[in-house]
Amino acid sequence: MSPSPSAPSSVELVKAGDIKVVAALGDSLTTAIGANATTVLGIPIEFRHVSWSIGGYGSYEDVITLPNIIKLFNPNLLGAARGKTLHGMEADLGQTGLNLAVTGQNTFNLPGQTRHLIDTLRSFEGLNFEQDWKLLTILMGMNDICDYCKDKALFSPENFIHYMTVSLEMLMNEVPRMIVNVVQILPMQTLREVQKPTPGCLLQRSFCSCLIEPVARSAELRELVELNLEFQRRLEALLLADRFFRDDFAVVLQPFLKQADPPRLPVIHNNNPVTSSRTTSRFFSLTRLCRFSEQSGKIDMSFFTHDCFHFTIKGHEELAKGLWNNMFQPEGGKTVVSSFSDPITLVCPPMEHPYIFTRPPSATSGQYSRPHTRPVVLIYFLLSILVAFRRPGFW
Repeated sequence: MSPSPSAPSSVELVKAGDIKVVAALGDSLTTAIGANATTVLGIPIEFRHVSWSIGGYGSYEDVITLPNIIKLFNPNLLGAARGKTLHGMEADLGQTGLNLAVTGQNTFNLPGQTRHLIDTLRSFEGLNFEQDWKLLTILMGMNDICDYCKDKALFSPENFIHYMTVSLEMLMNEVPRMIVNVVQILPMQTLREVQKPTPGCLLQRSFCSCLIEPVARSAELRELVELNLEFQRRLEALLLADRFFRDDFAVVLQPFLKQADPPRLPVIHNNNPVTSSRTTSRFFSLTRLCRFSEQSGKIDMSFFTHDCFHFTIKGHEELAKGLWNNMFQPEGGKTVVSSFSDPITLVCPPMEHPYIFTRPPSATSGQYSRPHTRPVVLIYFLLSILVAFRRPGFW
């Protein structure tokens, strides 16, 4: 799928290869804090270069990130993060790229991040601010839920939507030729199950005390679960309308995380393990089978860092694939991941509609009919080969 002969003028005709620059705003899930830490001492390190939505380390063969997928179609992509940073320390664009997320921030900080991004884009080396197409990914709001019990007014659904709206209006009013992925926040209750008896897991309580501390089935926990759902509902009400849609700008709600359950170890039925595609052996020794039986159905901790809260590279890669797939699926046909227990399979833009889907459901005039799902076979084959021969990490 080659880029368009010239930069498209319509936001509905943008291919992956037409994207000139990527950027990301958000919190620690986007800074990729601790994502490749080998011990708990590495938790303060932000591994921005392998972040799901903005990491630019190596190529698709090295680590699957949204920019590394896009680079298959435009090798000259700008903006991806190239290095690591340390939480709380200043870093330059050479390290962060346009990963301007800040660990620990809440939605009320999003307008500040947005202003920083707009000002940076205006003078970003190699970018034609007026003519080049820009792709921004935002995931924000989980820290509001984590902090809700500390200030229920500040972290209310109303304020969540207010600060999201202010930020999106800034972008729409000031930035031409931009597509904004707003990723739906995930259901957080099951993160309480991410536990193991290590000192690092004690950090989970400090990161998200309002979620971790309430006892099971308590009124406090029920309130927080309902808050989580209300955040999702309010975001859908805001973004499924055509408020943020014009000829050269669109905000798209990408829902793949809406119902995501944490990855779990395979469940055993009748002494036969039901395995995911990661399990290569079909035979188990008695010792291994017994040990496996004890763990089946529990959280797969290989997806979580030493703090039992943030994702490892393994998790980031699944987020990258989920986001990419949603970008090339029409509204009403976007995949919502039920569990990360099985690897997500990348889709390729169909020849009938090789463009990023940007039209909201309420904008009916000129709406594209839903395309067939036949993939571009050659590109799909290429992606499959690259996955098969990915080299071990160099980060």
